[in-house]
Amino acid sequence: SPSSLPSATAPASSVDISTLLRGSCGHTDNTHHRHLSCHSFSCIQSITVTVTTMKYSCVLPVVLAASAATAFAPTAFAPQRSAPAGASQQASSSALFISSWGKGGPPSRSAGQALEKQSPEDNLQSYLSEPDSVEARNTLDGKALVSGLVQTPERTDQLLFDFCNDAESAFEFEKIVAFVPDVKFAKKRLLSRSARYTGLLDKLEFMEVVEGSTASMPTMEQMQGVKSWVMYIDTPESMVEQVSQAVAVAKESSDLENLAILLANGQGLDLSSCETILEKLKADNGISYTLCAVGKLTDTEEGKIPYKYTEFGTAEGMLPSNATYSRNEAYRLITECLQLECGVNKALTFMEVTDEKEPEFKLVKGLREAGYVRMQEIDHMVRLGPEAYKKAIVDFNEKHPDYKSGVTTTEAWWEDPKFKKQLAELRESQGQTEKDNAIGVVDEGEKDERTLKIEEIATDWAKREYFKQNMDGTVDESMTEEEFIKSVWDRAMFEGDVKYRQMKGETLDAAAELAEFKDRQAKKEETMLARAKAQLSEILAEENLGGEDLDESLSKLEPRSTTD
Repeated sequence: SPSSLPSATAPASSVDISTLLRGSCGHTDNTHHRHLSCHSFSCIQSITVTVTTMKYSCVLPVVLAASAATAFAPTAFAPQRSAPAGASQQASSSALFISSWGKGGPPSRSAGQALEKQSPEDNLQSYLSEPDSVEARNTLDGKALVSGLVQTPERTDQLLFDFCNDAESAFEFEKIVAFVPDVKFAKKRLLSRSARYTGLLDKLEFMEVVEGSTASMPTMEQMQGVKSWVMYIDTPESMVEQVSQAVAVAKESSDLENLAILLANGQGLDLSSCETILEKLKADNGISYTLCAVGKLTDTEEGKIPYKYTEFGTAEGMLPSNATYSRNEAYRLITECLQLECGVNKALTFMEVTDEKEPEFKLVKGLREAGYVRMQEIDHMVRLGPEAYKKAIVDFNEKHPDYKSGVTTTEAWWEDPKFKKQLAELRESQGQTEKDNAIGVVDEGEKDERTLKIEEIATDWAKREYFKQNMDGTVDESMTEEEFIKSVWDRAMFEGDVKYRQMKGETLDAAAELAEFKDRQAKKEETMLARAKAQLSEILAEENLGGEDLDESLSKLEPRSTTD
């Protein structure tokens, strides 16, 4: 539809194709963008993109400026690969420029400014940044081997294979090998209709355990060409032995680069066993390891219950005897940690969190509400975790010590509520209101017709000036029209007086009067500043604030003119 196309002011070369596709056909995933991002186009004048699914199709004409070569950048949710040593990376970006918001920008800008004054403890969105690309490993191609699964008739275990074949992930495996004790049984479990639709069948291969092999481990011949190995173990009594054997095989394998181990039923491990497993993994084997330990697996849906993690092999990382974890969520964790750079050489224990007051519960929920996909969510949790969130709360409370009393602190001391209150009390004691002090007028009931007319003209002038400066972007975005009028009221009254006398036919030199008015105002502002400095100095001295260079700092303050 025309409403989904970019405005005429937007440069054609900066149109985000995926945005247009999603806006015109309602497709919310990144499939279109991923497809387009793999190609470069040369000397393109016009493209007609046709998107067809099983239920609908749409045609979107896109006019692009001619260019020698144009590549479309991946979406914000796509993984960003780590560059191999010696390789260079080139970053490209696409943007859709929208000018209809004017100088003030979109509403989200003012919303973001409001969030900055909210505690992360009360509103987690004030702590989170916009979802961005994540760093993925650059060794996720070639052949992958999955062992320990597809051994029971109660389930298919296909989900983990689907995760390894996900088109939106960083995995680019050419072959995914199921290492099983019974190939015939495994084929019945994995050769499904969904595997055909997703393209898994094109990559899936089967390899049978060699009879008599140690701990059902693949032989060196079977490991040829395998670059990534996902290992599933759910028997606590043999976990130490199987991990030891896996590390030995990995060490002898010349092609293996990534080893990911999922320990289910980890609540049956004691601390000594965990330390032994960790010691084996940390040995200099020349591979990148990833280990995730969870409790007894359940059939709970993936992502339904938030989680927290601790370091595996430590007292804090020991699982309680009644620990449980979603099977599908465990499959998600091990595959995401395998593809993320932050998962390299990490051994973590994951536990479900049901207490809404726990920071991990709030953080995981907040990440999902903020639009983070699972890859981004897990990357944020592993890299930063609740520690960064807790630190943000502490930093905010230090910056805004009176926040719980409804007061936020700014860098401008004159905007501090306490200072404003003291200043108002001082003016009140002198028999002046804030408006009287700024304007110097008598009570409303004592005003004559001339004064009322001048004030009416002054208000109109101030409103026009506010609109003009707002359009020019020279007025603070947070300042309201009423606040602006108060700040320029002296000048507005001068303009009103001049205009009133001109309406009455009086001959006058407006330019000369304006120069004289500015001179008076400058002297008035200097006097007011000196008085404010003295008052501020007394206040700070009473509180023992300001330091030894207080007088020097105050002397540097300059009056802010409101007459221009």
